[in-house]
Amino acid sequence: MLQKLLDEIQTGGTLEPGILAARLGTTPQMIRGMLEHLERLGKLQDISACGAQGCAGCPVACACSPASARGRVWKLTQ
Repeated sequence: MLQKLLDEIQTGGTLEPGILAARLGTTPQMIRGMLEHLERLGKLQDISACGAQGCAGCPVACACSPASARGRVWKLTQ
């Protein structure tokens, strides 16, 4: 299931846990848990903290909501 999730993420675009859950036939809670597990494995990197560069250095700045309404954002690692 983790590989299927990675495959979905690699297709690109902005994907929410609800959308991923529907595609993979599971729950959003399970997707969130798998995303966190993939982060611990080093397959994903959490970029929701915005870092020192702020939006100027963010690969998903154009799809981002105001920080107070935003959820977690990950990117695939190399």
